[in-house]
Amino acid sequence: MNTSDDVKLNKSAFVVSDGFDKNDEKDYWLSKTPEERLNAVELMRKINYGDSYPRRIQRVFEVA
Repeated sequence: MNTSDDVKLNKSAFVVSDGFDKNDEKDYWLSKTPEERLNAVELMRKINYGDSYPRRIQRVFEVA
């Protein structure tokens, strides 16, 4: 599995777009194995939260 230390960001690549083509994105992720998808989610969580990210999603209960 990749760690956040292994990830390199190419700051010279920049694209301006009016939106995302959802079909291409969906096809890309459907072409990946479930293990690759989970590894990508874990990597994104580590990038966003660092090493101290929550292991579980916080439950929020609201009475309307």
